[in-house]
Amino acid sequence: MGKINLGRVILGGIVAGAIVDVFEYFLNAKLLAEQWSALMAAQKLPMFGTNEIVAFNVVGLAIGLIAVWTYAAIRPRFGAGPKTAVYAALLTWVTAYVLMDLSPLISGIFPRTLALTLIGVGLVEIVVATVAGAYFYKEAA
Repeated sequence: MGKINLGRVILGGIVAGAIVDVFEYFLNAKLLAEQWSALMAAQKLPMFGTNEIVAFNVVGLAIGLIAVWTYAAIRPRFGAGPKTAVYAALLTWVTAYVLMDLSPLISGIFPRTLALTLIGVGLVEIVVATVAGAYFYKEAA
């Protein structure tokens, strides 16, 4: 079992993170914009500004890096390829999407439809992103 190729994790992670950020932009700024406005108004909170948008993009990049690192870490056990990338994506999805969105759902901050939309789109998003990012991962020779 070789060492993880950190340079390739970073390359694949940037690709995956960019895909996550693009999905999140279309989901939250376009598809769910009205729901977010209503939710923020109901909570008496201001809409997201530049600082929050930058922070969300950094989080998206981190999720991409984590997903590709996970792929690299489990690759020796499950083999290289898209199937292993999907396994890495599923682990990332449960920990970074499902658990993250369940807390505001359980506490009543998110309506059920919003939480389920975020979780469902997140599944597609992270699978696409992880498979794409894993494509760029290669073990050092």
